[in-house]
Amino acid sequence: MIAAAQPIQRPRDAKLLVVGARGCVTHAPRSRVVDFLRPPDLVIANDAATLPASLHGTHLPTGAEIEVRLAGRPSLAAADVHAFSAVIFGAGDFRTRTEDRPPPPPLAPGDQLVLGSASSGVARPFCATVDALLDHPRLVLLRFGGSPHEVWEGLARYGRPIQYTHMTTPLAMWDVWTPIAAVPVAFEPPSASFALNFGAIQAMRERGIAFATITLAAGISSTGDPVLDRRLPFDEPYRISATTASAIRDAHARGGRIVAVGTTVVRALEHAAAADGVVPAGSGIANQRIGRSNRLKIVDAILSGTHEPGSSHYELLRAFLDDHTLAAATAALDARGYRTHEFGDSVLIERKPRSSKDAAGANNWREGRVPTAA
Repeated sequence: MIAAAQPIQRPRDAKLLVVGARGCVTHAPRSRVVDFLRPPDLVIANDAATLPASLHGTHLPTGAEIEVRLAGRPSLAAADVHAFSAVIFGAGDFRTRTEDRPPPPPLAPGDQLVLGSASSGVARPFCATVDALLDHPRLVLLRFGGSPHEVWEGLARYGRPIQYTHMTTPLAMWDVWTPIAAVPVAFEPPSASFALNFGAIQAMRERGIAFATITLAAGISSTGDPVLDRRLPFDEPYRISATTASAIRDAHARGGRIVAVGTTVVRALEHAAAADGVVPAGSGIANQRIGRSNRLKIVDAILSGTHEPGSSHYELLRAFLDDHTLAAATAALDARGYRTHEFGDSVLIERKPRSSKDAAGANNWREGRVPTAA
């Protein structure tokens, strides 16, 4: 696969690889994704807007330059912005590969960080304190002082989107907000929703395909350290509205599939689901890792970006398909030059059937009862 290097959310040549539950692979323009859905399916996306979660500054005890990447928070409450888990790097920026970034200076509880610099009209710089070390030299609990308004103002003034070397120019905030972005809680964009626009959502509704949203604070995709990366994804708070919970019950009652737009939606729905497969409205913290050993209770299909083997996102896809089929899909992505990372192409994967009823639905997809792809 090829790294997508330009922040274009919906390029005209975006590609879609469709993998049916029986393993049949189809290539299509991504603009035709709605053609692979059917009533009474329910499509669920993450409406989290992306925070400016990268902050450059100074480690006051040593005077060393640092970059702070916010990575987690206790809840989605707007006033709950004083404590964040954060990954801290030494000097540098996105032009250096995350894996090659130097470590921060030795950190200790109580260390003061000055993030950004005082400028005209600003009474004091934006500051934070290392509250605790979290079992890794670059992972800390960070605490901001001041009122919630002052914290939000500091993030807006001094923060930038987190980004990686495959992007050739600095990202702007509008590059990382999806078309359905609502509450700013994500640390990196829930980028599977880049594939959506209001035209696609309207087309779904005209065809009897329902659409709903959840909110989950999508976390970071890389820390630059293989040991720390194995902990990803970090815990992520989420909220499921009463409207979305009702839509899930209705889709199940009518025999529709639940189609998750992105791995974050899968995490939220599967964490919230009770043993009987009922998703209640409410808030929670998604703290599970989903992979080959998981039996999905709620989600039947996923629309996602393309992911490389070994990543936490790829591991989640193993809950949908066996390793042989997933490897074949990856080979097909490589052979056709699909683009990866957040501005890349997409896959639509239906989970393997687990009952005769599921198998009948899978046959509908496999036997071409959706329009043939170009």
